[in-house]
Amino acid sequence: QVQLVESGGGLVQAGGSLRLSCAASGSILSIVSMGWYRQAPGKQRELVASIISGTSTYYADSVKGRFTISRDNAKNTVYLQMNSLKPEDTAVYYCHVYSLRDYWGQGTQVTVSS
Repeated sequence: QVQLVESGGGLVQAGGSLRLSCAASGSILSIVSMGWYRQAPGKQRELVASIISGTSTYYADSVKGRFTISRDNAKNTVYLQMNSLKPEDTAVYYCHVYSLRDYWGQGTQVTVSS
């Protein structure tokens, strides 16, 4: 089993920044990918950013140039630096890890006020 602990959400004004963290612990055999999804009220969960095999990154078009994903392999932790936040970034953000199967964090609320 893998446990994911998220932190860093909160309330911020438009144009501000937040940094999300997700630490993975437990029976981590081989993490293939680490990333972040988000789900806004009434919308489907969507992939925001991910790191695959520790090097290759993916970003949703809506966050390119504003968000940066990074990973600390020694700590099995993934970060999401979010800059120039917009009200449409408001959502619950979920950490996701794939290690033989999917693992999800509990979610952290990010609210961007206009």
